[in-house]
Amino acid sequence: MKKTLLASLILGAFALPAAAQTAAPAAPEAAPAPAPALTANIGLFSSYRFRGIDQTFGKPALQGGFDYNHESGFYVGNWNSNVQSGAGYPAGNLEMDFYGGYKKAFGDFGLDVGAIYYYYPGTDAIAGQIVNNRNGQSHTGRIDNKEVYIGGSWKFLSLKYSHSVGDYFSVPDTKGSNYLDLSANYDLGNGWGINGHVGQLHYKNMTNGDYTDWKLGVTKDINGWVVGASYVDTNAKGNCSATAVNQVYCFGNSSSGATSTKDAGKGIAVVSVSRTF
Repeated sequence: MKKTLLASLILGAFALPAAAQTAAPAAPEAAPAPAPALTANIGLFSSYRFRGIDQTFGKPALQGGFDYNHESGFYVGNWNSNVQSGAGYPAGNLEMDFYGGYKKAFGDFGLDVGAIYYYYPGTDAIAGQIVNNRNGQSHTGRIDNKEVYIGGSWKFLSLKYSHSVGDYFSVPDTKGSNYLDLSANYDLGNGWGINGHVGQLHYKNMTNGDYTDWKLGVTKDINGWVVGASYVDTNAKGNCSATAVNQVYCFGNSSSGATSTKDAGKGIAVVSVSRTF
């Protein structure tokens, strides 16, 4: 999941100097429209956390995708990562995100609206249990998720609201689940940056599904390669003890016949290296 990756708009204006001499100053030429931007990104992470929840059972994740931004502000993109079947993706091991929307800057302010589709090829709920622990309903077939979102930004701060328009990751009766994300990314200069995040998930009709997650990290740009380190934690219910009840975020290392389990929301340090081309 996305952890969703969006490319920046190219903003710029070029004007030829006006002629001096004795003639009246010539009007500047019209600024050319920014060229459309096609970018690619790739990254290696020690663990994949989506909204604070472990998606790879503590193992590394290789991630990457493509983004196309039109000068009008419209964009489309794709992002991908390996996942663990025990994280709710029976018989699957790949996440593919497809998204599109409109993004516009107004000085220090920004607006972003769009939609995203989380697709997990090969998943089959028959190979594992996808059950709503409140009402006992189960799901069969492919696992996916569909959301719309709206976000605003000011300088280094951003706020984004995402709303599921179908059952949240195919868990029955969870349509309307939503996530609020407050993030900060501050440039310290000389290639250094710090980032922070606080998020809140409202998991509709799911007992013990709501939680808050947070992150604090630092990055260093080295010749275009960004090296990062962060600490990610949550208060999600993931206690895997034998006496624990309705611990939604206690995951196994496979969708069926798991030999081990772990608290998928437990705090962890994540290191990474990534690049955008």
